[in-house]
Amino acid sequence: MPITVPDIIAKKGREKITVLTAYDYPSGLLVDKAGIDLVLVGDSLGMVVLGYEDTLSVTMEEMLHHTKAVTRAVKNALVVGDMPFMSYQVSCEQAVTNAGRFLQEGRARAVKLEGGSQVVKQVKAIVRAGIPVMGHIGLTPQSLAQMGRFKVQGKMARTAKKLVDEAKVLEDAGCFSLILEAIPAQVAQIITESISIPTIGIGAGSSCDGQVLVFHDLVGLFDRFLPKFAKRYLNLSPKIIKAIQDYKQEVISGEFPAKEHSFTFPEQELEELKKLLHQD
Repeated sequence: MPITVPDIIAKKGREKITVLTAYDYPSGLLVDKAGIDLVLVGDSLGMVVLGYEDTLSVTMEEMLHHTKAVTRAVKNALVVGDMPFMSYQVSCEQAVTNAGRFLQEGRARAVKLEGGSQVVKQVKAIVRAGIPVMGHIGLTPQSLAQMGRFKVQGKMARTAKKLVDEAKVLEDAGCFSLILEAIPAQVAQIITESISIPTIGIGAGSSCDGQVLVFHDLVGLFDRFLPKFAKRYLNLSPKIIKAIQDYKQEVISGEFPAKEHSFTFPEQELEELKKLLHQD
């Protein structure tokens, strides 16, 4: 049975929630077959798939394109579409329209957006429209221009208190879950115990109700940098490069394609072809 938003909410305090990003049909298929609970089509695709320097350049059309590919593959996990920069900040009307596109066109079952009190009106409007919303506080990559650089959030008592307050505000606004990114583990634990909706950590310690990683970080397909909070379970890049180099060498040497990789023409037909060509 496909996992639903109520299923995710019900896991809080009972069972850890597993979340991974996916950006295309192959990664969506693999993640779903592995039994992951929730698949996030993250705007991180801008960096790990499209080669942008950050997530700010990602457009709605790019997000929808990749969300469609993922939802064609995923049959069981809950798919959440990540609302890109400037797709919800301008107005509630814009936010609802774009969130609706993720469900109507992208076939996702929920959306995610970044920010706390500044996006409460948008969250409420999207939820009123019948669209589940995942919140995201702490390190919010779409605020990079404002922050200056990626850094841990909530390291002082005052800023940590603000994160706790923001979490409660987002819960009250109707979010069904909340991503906590790059915040001290103790603060994440306080937030997790302070709200009734699940928290999903990424660089937020082990007390969160679930964890999320970027697919390309987990399998070693993104080598520009590896965040401190990411664990590389597999390093595919060197293996893929070696396979490509082997292919190149075999093509140059004539070893590939071998007979088993080729189609054969019936001998009788070959003789007939030679006669026909000779007649010309």
